[in-house]
Amino acid sequence: MHATYDAVVVGGGINGLAAAARLARGGWSVALVDDHDRVGGFVAARRRDGWTQDTWSSWHPLFVTGPAYAAFGADLHRHGLAYANTDGPLTATVTGTGEVALAQRSVEETVDGFAEAADRDAYRAMVERFGAHAAGIGGLLGAELHAPSSLGPVATLARAAGVAGLESYARDALTSGRSWMRARFAGPETDRLWAPWLLHAGLAPDSASGGLMVPVLAATMHGAGLPVATGGAGNFLTAWERLLDELGVAVHTGRRVERVTVASGRATGVAGDGFALHARRAVLASVTPPALYGSLLPPGAVPAPVADAAARYRPGRAAMQIHVTLSGPVPWADARLGAVPLVHVADGSSSTAIACAEAEAGLLPRRPTVVVGQQHVLDPTRVPEGAGALWLQLQELPFEPVGDAAGELGTAGGWDGALAQGYAGRVLDRVAAHAPGLRERVLHVDVLDPAAIAAHNPNALRGDPYAGSAELDQNFWWRPLPGAGSHATPVPGLWQIGASTHPGPGLGGASGFLVADRLSTPGPGQRLRSRLRR
Repeated sequence: MHATYDAVVVGGGINGLAAAARLARGGWSVALVDDHDRVGGFVAARRRDGWTQDTWSSWHPLFVTGPAYAAFGADLHRHGLAYANTDGPLTATVTGTGEVALAQRSVEETVDGFAEAADRDAYRAMVERFGAHAAGIGGLLGAELHAPSSLGPVATLARAAGVAGLESYARDALTSGRSWMRARFAGPETDRLWAPWLLHAGLAPDSASGGLMVPVLAATMHGAGLPVATGGAGNFLTAWERLLDELGVAVHTGRRVERVTVASGRATGVAGDGFALHARRAVLASVTPPALYGSLLPPGAVPAPVADAAARYRPGRAAMQIHVTLSGPVPWADARLGAVPLVHVADGSSSTAIACAEAEAGLLPRRPTVVVGQQHVLDPTRVPEGAGALWLQLQELPFEPVGDAAGELGTAGGWDGALAQGYAGRVLDRVAAHAPGLRERVLHVDVLDPAAIAAHNPNALRGDPYAGSAELDQNFWWRPLPGAGSHATPVPGLWQIGASTHPGPGLGGASGFLVADRLSTPGPGQRLRSRLRR
């Protein structure tokens, strides 16, 4: 197979989909190539005996607030996408002793559950501050930080926040989530609610930049809720596939790109076993730095310092997904949790930080933070009538365990079936401690351990679904690399997109859309030449 296009996009995850659609709408001929049988990356779904399960990612607040949805949301809905969302219970945390912190979609209903009046005021102020500065912050999160265009969001934020406000945000970016909340809230509610959410940003409670992310996470979910694709994530992909077909994008699945071809120092396409796709104008690769600079590009294609930095790019903690079908609803001891789409089993920063530290030390956490997804609360079509389901996510695991913090599970064989099932049992017991009778309702348990996650997606380095640690030294200005912190690579015509690049992981499609928008939007020189030709 040999064909020529204006652009070739490597990787069919959300960033690849957004990039291909934006380029095609800009008049480019585009090929999208992916090594799976279907596009989607970590967006997928499957059916089991009447249950619909989102295999990997599930929640779309970042997508519906991002640039790709702003550009293509109406088209995706026209092609069948629909969302189920909440106007009531949003998220909750249940502690080891059974105490529940509950966030409602409404900020006022959320703070009604806070014991301290001062904390209620501080929480309102946190959300209001983000709202007042959202345009500038959102602009920076969706900007090419190393380009002059980033000065626009900086100016927007400076006008809204002032010099003192900019300095405050800089401090927030250097502060951990635990410290940031400890300085502002006397009671435990905010920490219990939002410290576990830092895991979804690839952070730990004591990681720098958590102080910036806590209000971003809280305000985004109060504003956007926790939308899930009605009927499952497969319907989300179907809408994208129809849109790409409508735009004329050539989608090549089941093709593994083995190299980026380079001629006269410029990227000219991609190739693999039995195929070559040529790119007249650009190659956009949604891959990690080690893959791009260590295997896809020919030796010597980039300066040695860039190649060396790519080799040192490090993964974050590994993850696990557990899917449980139930004969009935989850029998929560606190009945309020039955209406909450996403529940964390954790004590806030304290237990989550310990579990992160154990995972970083190579140990299976004794008391993991369990993300309990109940998508069927929003979308009853996902389960048979009267049944239930659990979408469980663990984000504090070692890829190569050297021991068990609880001293119960043998790890000598690594992530084999026995270890995966054994750890899944610990996780279910942790949930069942707050849902008496849960075990009796379990019909089937599917476990996707860190090895399975890494095997499914080559960007999941060592089982890290976020395509690389999001700690401060490998994030924002320094993502993907300290010396190459933009989407433009040292090879002309080659652009890097995806979770390994700014603005990092998350189902937003921002990096792919950002690069494609930049490429397909005529600059001043192009517009002048076009006017002269007319």
